[in-house]
Amino acid sequence: MAMIEHEVVIAGAGPTGLMLAGELALAGVDVAIAERRANQDVAGMRAGGLHSRTLEILDQRGIADRFVSQGTVHRGALGFSMIFLDHSDFPTRYNYVLGLWQSHIERILAEWVRELGAPIHYGSAITGFVQDERGVDVQLSDGKSLRAQYLVGCDGGRSTIRKTAGIEFPGADPTTSNLIAEVELAEEPPEWGIRRDAVGIHSLGKMEDGRVRVLVTEQDVGRTNEPTLRDLSEALIAVYGTDYGVHSPTSISRFTDATRQAARYRERRVLLAGDAAHIHPPDGGQGVQLGVQDSVNLGWKLAQVVKGISPDTLLDTYHAERHPIAARVLRNTMASVALRRADDRTKALRDTMSELLAMNEPRKRLAGLLSGLDVHYDLGEGHPLLGRRMPDLDLVTAAGPTRVYALLHRARPVLLNLGEPGGIAITPWADRIESIDARYDGTWELPVIGAVAAPTAVLIRPDGHVAWAGDLTQAGLADALAAWFGRPNAA
Repeated sequence: MAMIEHEVVIAGAGPTGLMLAGELALAGVDVAIAERRANQDVAGMRAGGLHSRTLEILDQRGIADRFVSQGTVHRGALGFSMIFLDHSDFPTRYNYVLGLWQSHIERILAEWVRELGAPIHYGSAITGFVQDERGVDVQLSDGKSLRAQYLVGCDGGRSTIRKTAGIEFPGADPTTSNLIAEVELAEEPPEWGIRRDAVGIHSLGKMEDGRVRVLVTEQDVGRTNEPTLRDLSEALIAVYGTDYGVHSPTSISRFTDATRQAARYRERRVLLAGDAAHIHPPDGGQGVQLGVQDSVNLGWKLAQVVKGISPDTLLDTYHAERHPIAARVLRNTMASVALRRADDRTKALRDTMSELLAMNEPRKRLAGLLSGLDVHYDLGEGHPLLGRRMPDLDLVTAAGPTRVYALLHRARPVLLNLGEPGGIAITPWADRIESIDARYDGTWELPVIGAVAAPTAVLIRPDGHVAWAGDLTQAGLADALAAWFGRPNAA
């Protein structure tokens, strides 16, 4: 059988893999996804929402409305160990949590990926691979073979790609274990909603189609088998005294409070993103958010390397930037789990934390972390914007009014000149960078930080983060252009 060649192969068509495929396809990269599931319809409902920065990222690609139109807006719904934080005063168009199950998130992303022409091979699990100096040979469960310049593992916490690449996955073992399922019940429970006890948190909730979403904490922590209907029944009986005649599961999965992070996100031509790179408890709903952010950080960098614009050392900045962000999330989810315990001492600590988080400064700091709006990549000294997400300013240009995020729909870098029109010459990079003269007369405000001084010009990466900001008298722009977007073309 002939080997099929692509520039990049992605393992896994979850939100992370789909977002990465879209990013690469926008950049003109020949990318394909290998997905072990038979179709996208079995995604289930493990994730239940999109946070502010994730919605901003989708807006940067012009597709946020697809999600917002099908979701439910929840203000004050950022959760930290059952303490809910309001961030409606944050300077963003998306100062809320959008309720939308993972099955819908994946379906919308998959439609977008197909529109961009990237194939998704369903029923094709990656069973192994071998990499050499020029690429990676990938074996699929259906007998096919693929050849790629790079392979990206977006295949979840038990990642075959990570294990085969020999990348260590250190962290903390689980102390709790939960089953989550979509099922039917033969008997109507006397009460719906959340129950807390010494074992953990449990809930029974009706879904739109009449089925029931079950969350139940297991008595035993050490189980590693694929969960069955019998496991779910036993867990329900242990908590509720009955399983309510549970039957016809659409999905059953297990998650724990284990926290682990890949020691490195890159092994030569193999990279990791999403749960393959980091696992943590679902507290705060940060899993999908982290994976999408990984993808938009990696996508444009990988595209530039594949196209020969940048050296492959640019890929090392992916680990350098994203590893600390995930490490913070692992720490805050561990703290959240600790505060969920039902003993009196923990309850007293949770009450104290609740009082603290009612104060403005602590609330903003934690809400900034949970929402993803405070992400700051360490790009060195400079303007307060440097390394942070660019605000979505309302601009006036020669072509009419627009927004910053509308300028990023093509996933290309943008040099935004807010000073004298034509005052910045970037001719050596003109084929790679969108240069826009615009006017903005409002204030510059960042979440958590507040107001910052207005720069004259801003260099915005395709992921929406600021690579340089300053005025026309300051040095550093040419260095930033070369560092992030390749050596200048000869005159």
